Amino acid sequence: MTCKQAPSAFTLSFLAPGLLIFAALTIFPLGFTLYNSFHNLYLLRPNDLDFVGLANYLDALKDPLFYQSLKNTITFMVFSTAAETVLGLLLAVYVHSLGKKTEYLRFLIVLPNLVPPVTIVLIWQNLLGYNGMTNRIIATFGFEAVNWFMNPKTAMGALIFIDIWQWTPFAFLLFFAALTSVPVNQYEAAKIDGAGPVSSFFHITIPHIQSTLVMVVLLRLIDSFRLFDKVNILTKGGPANATVTITQFIYQRGVGNLRIGYASALSVCMTLIVLLLGIPAILRNFRKEN
Repeated sequence: MTCKQAPSAFTLSFLAPGLLIFAALTIFPLGFTLYNSFHNLYLLRPNDLDFVGLANYLDALKDPLFYQSLKNTITFMVFSTAAETVLGLLLAVYVHSLGKKTEYLRFLIVLPNLVPPVTIVLIWQNLLGYNGMTNRIIATFGFEAVNWFMNPKTAMGALIFIDIWQWTPFAFLLFFAALTSVPVNQYEAAKIDGAGPVSSFFHITIPHIQSTLVMVVLLRLIDSFRLFDKVNILTKGGPANATVTITQFIYQRGVGNLRIGYASALSVCMTLIVLLLGIPAILRNFRKEN
């Protein structure tokens, strides 16, 4: 029989500073934001800190731009996540089917995800800008230039396209790693039984990488929900609020209008939504451990 030993004094003394740092860097900012969300904090009058209860949250529910930003965020989140997951999976299956000696090909596919986000935004700003390379190519065929980032019909699509280009390699990398753990003999047995590539994909590949598939979808949903850098640099939420996201909306209210209390309430709402998106993965991990 074995019994669990109580943590030693050395272990507790080693963990205590880490817990304090965790509390300082995580719990305190979250608690301070929650505290501000119940107060009418205006940056130009920091001393006039009046308790307003749920007024900031009620103002958010009455703000039409809040619903517009939430709609834009969900649109971006759904389309970008779906495209990145499908393209990443198809690329991973194709490269995995080539066998060995695909290091250079894998590097080229993963390369966009290694570039700093701001650099990516600047690259596509030069490519899709009004005087960019894309419009120059279009002009050679006799078509009019398109203001991709300032046209309400194309601005969101351009942002989604850039995000797909940047994050599809991330999905590819996770899927490719998962595919290497799928037993080869199952494919051979399925081939002997007369199963084709499509049947093997849905009956062998997908069941084996199901956990990775769920993880990729959840990670991309949560990350795309926090979209800010592309919007803030390329469109500033325009044109006519066509690309304003929840993070850009919080930035406008908090930094632009100096309404820190209201922006804090919006941040708490956003945090709760992100937690709701992550709860399925957390519960799933608990079930697997049990």
